[in-house]
Amino acid sequence: MRDFVCPRCGQRLAFENTVCLGCGSDIGFDLEARALLPLEPGKSAMCANQLVAQCNWLVPAPPDGADPILCESCRLTRVRPADSDDGWLEAFGQAEAAKRRLVFELTELGLPITDRTADPDHGLAFDLLASADESVTTGHERGIITLDLAEGDVLHRERVRLEMAEPYRTLLGHLRHEIGHYYFEVLVTADGDRERCRELFGDPDIDYQRALERHYEQGAPPGWEDRYVSAYATMHPAEDWAETFAHYLHIRDTLDTAAAFGFAPAGATLERPPIGDAALDRIIELWLPLVWALNMMNRSMGHRDPYPFVLADPVLDKMRLIHELCAAAGQG
Repeated sequence: MRDFVCPRCGQRLAFENTVCLGCGSDIGFDLEARALLPLEPGKSAMCANQLVAQCNWLVPAPPDGADPILCESCRLTRVRPADSDDGWLEAFGQAEAAKRRLVFELTELGLPITDRTADPDHGLAFDLLASADESVTTGHERGIITLDLAEGDVLHRERVRLEMAEPYRTLLGHLRHEIGHYYFEVLVTADGDRERCRELFGDPDIDYQRALERHYEQGAPPGWEDRYVSAYATMHPAEDWAETFAHYLHIRDTLDTAAAFGFAPAGATLERPPIGDAALDRIIELWLPLVWALNMMNRSMGHRDPYPFVLADPVLDKMRLIHELCAAAGQG
């Protein structure tokens, strides 16, 4: 995440700001410019979800009398709570806030985002559903990412995290994991790439339901830390890919933010990424001391480690393939 400033007065701003804290200008985020820009009446307007989802992204000003316009991120949401559903609107806003961070990072990486209008069968869309109203399973199918909005509730999320013995569980983490499933179909298209994935992650066509049942009956195999980034990654090759993809996004965005604030070299940014065969080696070289410091700082404040994971060599081999595929897609 970049370090944003007001173009009018130079005041430092957060990604979520709608008003400059220095000069009082109304501002919003412009995805094309990748910057916070002043609102220009008649030219730009706030997303139609500004109030209902706290969205601060700019859209073209609609003609007089026309309906408000949704931004690039909010347009990807296919199903959501009604505006009158007070019980879930706060959770909906939290989910959309996490999704905006995800969309921005994917854009910075140069990854293609194809919506259902362009590809009705496999385009990307989000169903943000309330589990109090119906049974909701967070997951991905044919480009549609379903998220249980109950994950926005801290007590619910922490209870589930403890029940499942997970070291890490966040809304953004869920979205990064599920988008990994989506990008497997987008990025892994060449026969050679599919074979490399099969060698590193395993056969993606093995019976998923059987693997799921085995995982929840038996748990992760002994010594899983030597080959997988998380216990859940051991469940099925598709989940191993998605977990590793999510961690790749964790690392790239955190390094990018650290570089923006002077805690990492400029070469760590998504804007100026390392290139070549040694690119991932450089990324991990920058990541390890940074995450060690972050973990130690959290402990000093009495909190859990923000990144309680070990990146074994086989995990880095998997991440290297993901990096290469993302870099190739980003270069067109």
